[in-house]
Amino acid sequence: MKQSSLFDSIAPIMIGPSSSHTAGAVRLGILAKNINNTTFKKITFILYNSYAKTGFGHGTDKGLLAGVLGFSVDDTRIKDIFNFSDTNSFVYNFEYREDFNRHPNSVDFIFDNINGSKMLISGDSVGAGNVRIIKINDFSVNIAGDYNSLIINYKDTKGMISRVTEIIQNQNINIASLICDRNAKGEEASMCICIDGNINDNVINKIENLEDIYFVRSVLKLES
Repeated sequence: MKQSSLFDSIAPIMIGPSSSHTAGAVRLGILAKNINNTTFKKITFILYNSYAKTGFGHGTDKGLLAGVLGFSVDDTRIKDIFNFSDTNSFVYNFEYREDFNRHPNSVDFIFDNINGSKMLISGDSVGAGNVRIIKINDFSVNIAGDYNSLIINYKDTKGMISRVTEIIQNQNINIASLICDRNAKGEEASMCICIDGNINDNVINKIENLEDIYFVRSVLKLES
């Protein structure tokens, strides 16, 4: 008789011993991968609190790794992810910490990319498979994967927000939410824009061509 695995119960719906520790981990990994959007040579996962204490037994480590490889939550290969060939293309490690300022199911992704850049992405698994990205590098965001989103890193200059939103609105795209953050006046800043509908390449190209734009990321909403 074949022994059942927790990952046998995760497909095709997001259930398991703990949806927050399994499916939520996969979804956080997918969002982090899409936000980084750069080939990486190393990734460090820092698990906090309940993720650190009980995540190993619930397969959180497997879920996070599968997510950054682009696997969906119902992919049967997740249970054998450590033996999957693509995991040999980069270095990965897990660290475990307690920080009661963080959500019980919280994780940091630290990407070391082949182009020399680094990106820190922090996220929470908030229950029932729902997740949110709360921080990208030094900037606060709120990305739950329920909307297509634009993430824009730029120099804080007068009128930048209006220039960006004008480009979006001129394409008949409605903005659902907008979160801005900055280090200090005139220094590095970020915009996180959730939109109704699709993001087209024309919008991204126009924003990228604005003066003082550092990078633009288009992050598609997660599959339900």
